[in-house]
Amino acid sequence: MRIRSALTATAVVLAGVLATAGSSAAGTSSAVGTSSARAATEAAYCGITWGSGEKSAGALSDAPLVDVRTGRHDCYDRVVFEFAGPVDGYTIGYGETWTEGEGLALSPYTAGGALLRVSLRAPAYDADHLGTVPYPVGTHVANLLGYPTLRDVVFGGSFEGYSTFAVGVRARLPFRAVVLAGPGTHSRIVLDVAHQW
Repeated sequence: MRIRSALTATAVVLAGVLATAGSSAAGTSSAVGTSSARAATEAAYCGITWGSGEKSAGALSDAPLVDVRTGRHDCYDRVVFEFAGPVDGYTIGYGETWTEGEGLALSPYTAGGALLRVSLRAPAYDADHLGTVPYPVGTHVANLLGYPTLRDVVFGGSFEGYSTFAVGVRARLPFRAVVLAGPGTHSRIVLDVAHQW
């Protein structure tokens, strides 16, 4: 009788231990799931999902490039190319950039750990073939002191309706290109490069 009571008591204790272990494991599993979801959310820095693959769009235009400027934002650095008319054509990707019409590699002259080649489907000269931007080929067109991501923007020239820039960045990071209308009759191609993945 005493042995039977002892066995029953042991069985009850074991059942309690197993139940506690099961709920503890379920809690751990739930915590792991929550951690994974949190990590996935945090992995998308600032919600950026741009990627670092080449981006291309639009057609050739004769509206000339008239300004290049840069800006710092909370999650990315920006380069703005402004045109005197509607322009929507570009190809932007990581890799060597060559000067237009000469074929000189710009990487030795461009600061940064990675190089974005920017080919704009518009000239940097007017109908009389006079330059519409105030710098010659090879000019560093922006002061980027204090920028988290941008390191350099170098003019690669304009030839047969295409204008090229080498944009030096800290590392190979996600980027996007956006076409914007304005101001007025002008248009802009905007390049944003994230501060991190």
